[in-house]
Amino acid sequence: MTAPVRTQSADDVAQSAADTRVQSSGHAPRSSAELIRAEEPVLAHNYHPLPVVVARAEGTWVEDVEGRRYLDMLAGYSALNFGHRHPALIEAAHRQLDRLTLTSRAFHNDRLAEFAEGVAALTGLDMVLPMNTGAEAVESAVKVARKWAYDVKGVPADRATIVVAADNFHGRTTTIVSFSTDPTARTGFGPFTPGFRIVPYNDLAALEAAVDETTAAVLIEPVQGEAGVIIPDEGYLAGVRELTARAGCLFVADEIQSGLGRTGRTLAVEHEGVLPDLVLLGKALGGGIVPVSAVVGRRDVLGVLRPGEHGSTFGGNPLAAAVGSAVVELLATGEFQRRAAELGTVLTDGLTALLGRGVVGFRARGLWAGVDIDPVFGTGREISERLMAEGILVKDTHGSTIRLAPPLTITAEELRSALGSLEAVLTHRA
Repeated sequence: MTAPVRTQSADDVAQSAADTRVQSSGHAPRSSAELIRAEEPVLAHNYHPLPVVVARAEGTWVEDVEGRRYLDMLAGYSALNFGHRHPALIEAAHRQLDRLTLTSRAFHNDRLAEFAEGVAALTGLDMVLPMNTGAEAVESAVKVARKWAYDVKGVPADRATIVVAADNFHGRTTTIVSFSTDPTARTGFGPFTPGFRIVPYNDLAALEAAVDETTAAVLIEPVQGEAGVIIPDEGYLAGVRELTARAGCLFVADEIQSGLGRTGRTLAVEHEGVLPDLVLLGKALGGGIVPVSAVVGRRDVLGVLRPGEHGSTFGGNPLAAAVGSAVVELLATGEFQRRAAELGTVLTDGLTALLGRGVVGFRARGLWAGVDIDPVFGTGREISERLMAEGILVKDTHGSTIRLAPPLTITAEELRSALGSLEAVLTHRA
């Protein structure tokens, strides 16, 4: 059941902020500005976050250390599809914390079978390889695809290739940035891992030209999130499925951001009724509580792995499995998929009304949109900062594009309010 949105009185807000700022170390509580300054000398500068310091959260709302409240319209890049601290997920975590948190995979644990059964049933596939982060799921899929190519397809040793799409985002490990086309992700991190062929996204002819007898897999995002919520033409995903089946290689769909309800379906590939050979899940699979990812696939593909060839100390740990199973239970009802589809109409209608009024274009699927702002009104970063001042949290991506991906628990009223704030920001700038 969707968690109700809890309203707070002014006294509640003040008290919760005060509670948060009381630190067990005995030090005086620090302001947002002080905490941001304190990070500067001790944290690696691999992020450029908005200047908000979140201390508490519930549902679709977060609160900073001073007690200011913000509507979360990013949801941790889809990691918080069910909102902050969804009661069913928090309860599952608390129950498991009182019993068992980690065994490593040296032993079995009593939560892993249920988790794997649930994920397999939810996706319509056979087997699950549990990991932790999204990048680990992608790295694991690369290894599995290569192993399958050598053991099953008969590709000569060390000659397997994987075809990927330009402007992709699959993570930031050395192997993954080897097939990125983003200069920021690549520059200064070579030498790069060989074995990848990059083709334009949404171009079946280019894809077909790149596939040959050495191709182990085609790895794509059904919707390219980091690139600005780029949605392929109708028929593209079905074409990828047909082409890979005909060529005798694997179709690997990275659903780490697009999956688990975000687009109005359990998986984004369902919009074209296709089933890949491997599906990569992460982010929302951990309910915003613990990092959980998985490679889910056909038995004859994941079955190529043998003991000792791949692993993870924390992958499939009991705490992650308990939370992941609770996530599967939420999705099994179909409620969140329906909410994303229905509220997606509200999102699309609201953005359509802003076309020509500061918005020059947008792409939306379910509760997910990439919104292109007229550069006259500012960069994506500047628009994000102005929205933050209005109590709305979003995040920019390339140029003047911002991403909207609220928790699937958001109400229509909250969604319209956020769109109203965007309109106000654009109107004020005009």
